[in-house]
Amino acid sequence: MPVSAQEQTDIAAAFVRLYVFLAQYLDRCVDEAARKSYPDSELQAHLDETRQQLMEILSVNPVVKRKLADECDRILGLGAACLKSGAADTKTRESIQTERAILKDKTIALSDLVAVYRALA
Repeated sequence: MPVSAQEQTDIAAAFVRLYVFLAQYLDRCVDEAARKSYPDSELQAHLDETRQQLMEILSVNPVVKRKLADECDRILGLGAACLKSGAADTKTRESIQTERAILKDKTIALSDLVAVYRALA
């Protein structure tokens, strides 16, 4: 079934939101100020809601759904490990920086796509 331009925009925007929330989660793991500025329960609620929304959308493509689930699980596990170790572990911090850079690139690309979609609407 074909999707409308608005649905395409909404899907891309949901990916942007998820990547922003994941990046904020990682930021909170290594930055005390970031942890204090945004309540954990609020961030977790937004992250869970957006992830669930995307999982429902992606049910039409199990491969992409699995890739996104794996990515989220990897990032959340990395953040949990960082919080548990107190962010002192050099390897964990490097992994967080790598994941953060990937999320930044994805967010920029998808944000541009959403902007173009919205301009065409």
